[in-house]
Amino acid sequence: MTFLRHLRPIVGAATLVVLAGCTVGPNYKRPAVPAPVSFKEPLPPGWKQAEPGGAFVYGKWWEIYNDPALNALEEQVSISNQNVLQAEAQYREARAAVREARSALFPTVSAGPSITNSRAGGASGTTTASSTRSSFNLPFNVAWEPDLWGNIRRGVTGNIAIAQATSADLDNVRLLFQAELAQDYFQLHGIDGEADLLQRTASSYDEYLTLTKNRYAAGVASDLDVAQAESQLYSTQSAFIDLGQQRAQLEHAIAILIGKPPVEVNVAAAPLTVPPPPVPVGLPSDLLERRPDIASAERRVAAANEQIGIAMAAFYPVLTLSGDIGLEASSIAKWFTWPSRFWSVGPQLSQTLFDAGRRRSIVAQQQAAYDATVAGYRQNVLTALQQVEDNLAALRVLSTESDSVQQTIQSSDRALNISSAQYKAGTTSYLTVITSQATLLGAQRTAVELLARRLTASVLLVEALGGGWDSSRLPSRQDVIASK
Repeated sequence: MTFLRHLRPIVGAATLVVLAGCTVGPNYKRPAVPAPVSFKEPLPPGWKQAEPGGAFVYGKWWEIYNDPALNALEEQVSISNQNVLQAEAQYREARAAVREARSALFPTVSAGPSITNSRAGGASGTTTASSTRSSFNLPFNVAWEPDLWGNIRRGVTGNIAIAQATSADLDNVRLLFQAELAQDYFQLHGIDGEADLLQRTASSYDEYLTLTKNRYAAGVASDLDVAQAESQLYSTQSAFIDLGQQRAQLEHAIAILIGKPPVEVNVAAAPLTVPPPPVPVGLPSDLLERRPDIASAERRVAAANEQIGIAMAAFYPVLTLSGDIGLEASSIAKWFTWPSRFWSVGPQLSQTLFDAGRRRSIVAQQQAAYDATVAGYRQNVLTALQQVEDNLAALRVLSTESDSVQQTIQSSDRALNISSAQYKAGTTSYLTVITSQATLLGAQRTAVELLARRLTASVLLVEALGGGWDSSRLPSRQDVIASK
C-alpha cells in the first residue's frame, strides 16, 4: 500500500501536466491550388456537362461501354491483379503503422523474472556451502512518457494521413490498371476491325486478279497488269498476317492485367462498331475531390506538416514516469511472502542543452520536405488538368477527323467504281485501278484506327476524371485506427 500512496500524487501530477500540455508546431491547412472555372477545351459534339452517375457512382465506369466481355474482364482486376493486391497489402501495412504509433500514448509494462545463484570465495581460496547465495526476482516495470508537446499525437495523425494516402494509392492503382485493360481491349478489337477489313479487301483483290488474268489470256491486258494485281493482293495479305503479332501481344497483356498466365486467356474477335459514349466531365475544381492520386498527394502534405511539429517538439523537455514493483527473496519459500516485496517510483525530466544545431537543422529539413510535398501536390493538380484537356481535345479532333475520313471513303469508293468500269472498257490502265484501291483501303484503315483511338481516348478521359472516385471513399480516422 505504501507504493500506491507514493504513486498516487505522481499520477495526479502527471495527469495535470498532460491536460495542460500543448501541441507545438504549425496547424495544417490544405495548400491553395490552381482551380480554373472551366476547361479550355469544349466538350465533343453531342456531350453535355453532367455529374457522374450510374456506373460511375458504383465504381464500375466501364459499364458505360455496354460490353459484357469487357465487364467480365474488368471485374477480375480488383480480385487477381498482383499490383492491386500489392497496393492493398501496403495499405494494411500503413494501418498497422498507425496502431504502432498510437501505442506510444499508453504506458509500457514489462516483467523480467530471474533466478540467480552465486558463490563467493573464502580467505584460503576455497568455497564453502555457507558462501553460496540464491536470489529469486520477479520485477514489474511501468514506464510512460506523457505527450506534453503533442509529438506523439502528431506522429499518430501523420501516420493516419499516410494510411489515407496509401488507401488513395490503392484506388489509383486499381483505376490505372482497369483503364489500361480497357485501352488494350479496345486496341485489340481495333486490330480485329483492321483484320476483318483486310480480309474482305484481299478477297476483292483476288477477284480483280482473276479478272486481270482472264483479260491477259484474252490478249486485252498485259502481264504488267497481272503483276500489279498480284502485288496488291500479296501486300494486303502480308498486312493481315502482321496484325496477328500485335493482337497476340495485347491479348497477353490483358491476361497479365487480370492476374492470369496468357495460356488461360482468349479474347474472342469482335470488330469495333460503336463510337465512345459521353463521359460526365464536371468542373475543373471537381478534380480535387475525384482524383485518388490528388487525394493521396494532399494527405502526404498533411503528414509532412505533422513532421514539422514533431521536430519542433524536440526543443522542449521530455518527462518520463516510471515505477518498479516486485518480489525478491533468497529462497522459493520466501519468494511470495510480504517482506520480499520491493518498489520504486519517480519521474525523470530530461532536456538537451547543446546539440550543435542538430534540432534546428531537423526542423529546417522537415520544412523543406513539407514544401516539396506541397509542390508535388500542386503539380499533380496541374497534371490532372492537362490530362483532361488533352483527352477532351483528342476526342473533339478525332471525332471531326472521323467525319472527314468518312467523306474520303465515299469519294474513294466512287473513284474505284469508275476506274474499274473504265479498265474493263479498256479506256484506262490498271494502274488507275490500283491507285483507287490503295486510296480506299488507306481511308478505311484510318477510319478503323480512329474508332479505336476515340475509344481509348475516352478511357483516358475517364481515368483523368478519376473514374467516378470521390474523396468520401477515403477511410476516416476511426476506420484507419480500427483493427480488423
